[in-house]
Amino acid sequence: MRAMTMIRAAASLLLFCLWTATAAAGLFDDEEARKAILDLRQRVDAVRLLAEQGASRAGDDNAALRRSLLELQNQIEVLRAETAKLRGMNEQLSRDLADVQRRQKDVTQTVDERLRQFEPVKVTIDGREFVADPAEKRDFEAALAIFRQGDFVSAQSAFLDFLKRYPKSGYGSSALFWLGNAQYATRNYKEAMINFRALIAKEPEHLRAPEAVLSIANCQIELKDTRGARKTLEDLIKAYPQSEAAQAAKERLTRLK
Repeated sequence: MRAMTMIRAAASLLLFCLWTATAAAGLFDDEEARKAILDLRQRVDAVRLLAEQGASRAGDDNAALRRSLLELQNQIEVLRAETAKLRGMNEQLSRDLADVQRRQKDVTQTVDERLRQFEPVKVTIDGREFVADPAEKRDFEAALAIFRQGDFVSAQSAFLDFLKRYPKSGYGSSALFWLGNAQYATRNYKEAMINFRALIAKEPEHLRAPEAVLSIANCQIELKDTRGARKTLEDLIKAYPQSEAAQAAKERLTRLK
């Protein structure tokens, strides 16, 4: 812009000089005046050409600048679009990662729950504490539930099956006790006595042992073995004098006499 201003000023100055020279032509010789005028006109034309060329170059520079700005704007728009796309992909990846983490947590929790189904559990029953497999605990409780429902025939099958499947189970003595009771309820007195005696022989200090002895005496009474029942009741009182079963045995002895 400063160059254009200087060119325009020079052209104006030359035009002024041309006008001055024309005005003063009368002071000089005609031939010299014409030469001076032609020289000034050539200079004016040269200055005008330079001005036009400078303006043309300035226009070209402005056009190039506008093209550069437009291209830069297009690049900015492309970058904005790519940034928005990347932001969207990042958000989707974040959601996908959260879903994967949630599913992994659910799977881990499910696996832990399934593993716990096979882990031994601590059990307390009839005053005894021991460790049992979950399946073992479930099967015993299922057999006991059948007994409590009054289905003594099915309860016998359930407890017999349990004792076969878990011969070393901590539930063994309790299973014998309830099996004997189920058999007593179905009047299978001889089999009931066998299982009550098995309990006493296996664990004479078991919480259910005094009741098992009393149940043997009851079976003997049902079988009309009064002498045997009296002997069993007397043994019960001697072996477990502080038990509730011993108090019941004393009452039975009084009735037997």
